[in-house]
Amino acid sequence: MGDAPRPGQPTIGMVSLGCPKALVDSERILTRLRAEGYGISPDYAGADVVIVNTCGFLDSAKAESLDAIGEALRENGRVIVTGCLGAEPEYITGAHPKVLAVTGPHQYEQVLDAVHAAVPPSPDPFVDLVPASGIRLTPRHYAYVKISEGCNHACRFCIIPDMRGKLVSRPAHAVLREAEKLVEAGVRELLVISQDTSAYGLDRKYDVNPWQGGEVRSHILDLSREMGKLGAWVRLHYVYPYPHVRDLVPLMADPENGLLPYLDIPFQHAHPDVLRRMARPAAAAKTLDEIRAWRAVCPDITLRSTFIVGYPGETEAEFQTLLDWLDEAQLDRVGCFKYENVAGARSNALPDHVPEEVKQDRWDRFMEKAQAISEAKLQAKVGRTLQVIVDEVDAEAATCRTMADAPEIDGNLFIDDGFEGLAPGDIVTVEVEEAGDYDLWGRRV
Repeated sequence: MGDAPRPGQPTIGMVSLGCPKALVDSERILTRLRAEGYGISPDYAGADVVIVNTCGFLDSAKAESLDAIGEALRENGRVIVTGCLGAEPEYITGAHPKVLAVTGPHQYEQVLDAVHAAVPPSPDPFVDLVPASGIRLTPRHYAYVKISEGCNHACRFCIIPDMRGKLVSRPAHAVLREAEKLVEAGVRELLVISQDTSAYGLDRKYDVNPWQGGEVRSHILDLSREMGKLGAWVRLHYVYPYPHVRDLVPLMADPENGLLPYLDIPFQHAHPDVLRRMARPAAAAKTLDEIRAWRAVCPDITLRSTFIVGYPGETEAEFQTLLDWLDEAQLDRVGCFKYENVAGARSNALPDHVPEEVKQDRWDRFMEKAQAISEAKLQAKVGRTLQVIVDEVDAEAATCRTMADAPEIDGNLFIDDGFEGLAPGDIVTVEVEEAGDYDLWGRRV
């Protein structure tokens, strides 16, 4: 992360926990600090102060955040805390009274103020020019693009709106300008993220913005169409299945557009009563009909989702409905969480909490079915020719991803023969030769 600091240059360390949205916040903070003349230290020892960007979504994530703060205090001693857990400063200072400052999520100015107070900047205008693409914590060939903050939903199990506020969308031309700069700097894949990507622009009343001699609305359809023209892969995350998602699918089926046939949709459950108890916005949606309609237009579409089992009041019959739904939906990529109470969530007060051993049993059964579906889906790809993006090359193999695989969360495709000369970011064509539970193996065509 950055060049070796020059003599006398103040340096910052960064520990970034949690989701890709937090990673984008970390990148923004580091870019601003780098522009002000701070050096970036890759370890505790070389840093004048350490910023810990925390996650506070689940109790387990809070515990991990407190551990990370404790480690930074032990190893360095001068620590500034930011991120989602920063919305509860007394929780942090109660455990770690020696932290220098606590700021909440996406409070960039307050983080900078805290850094300035702890380590005054010492800029050198001749050498401290921030790289045009900013500082990124992801590999050079892919980058996350955050299009909005906050969320207008009130799901009972979630405290994100309390921590991050209501939906605030960035104007379309600002997002597109950032995406264009990233592609110019060598990025081959753009990962679009927010709390609710389908709702993008709703708070702006889908206002019209000037873009490249024309106009573009702050709407996910316009944004996807224009991003898809930039010459990189574009992957959408956290998309709620609103009716207008149908309009995105023809773009995904268009080989001229870079919008990948990939939808990451947090369905969470399939039984209408459980969805009502969750207060999910998609409670009434006929999701199986939607899935069929998407596949009719774009047969190669990859559907990823996450689910919660053991939600308060979930009966065996409701759980069985979820398993039957999964059988019919045949999703490509599936994650599953066992429900846990989160401080401040309204679901904590619901009656009939499910015993831990029942949650575990349901999680095991759910994952067994999901894995069998994944295995069959991957097996069906053997013999097919696919485009892949190279993530890593070592002496053994090239680790790649197909259009169906997002970094960090999905599977890989390995080329273990004839991969010489490949470099991260290359997009090449392979024939799939073998499939496992979650990964593929192939050879270059």
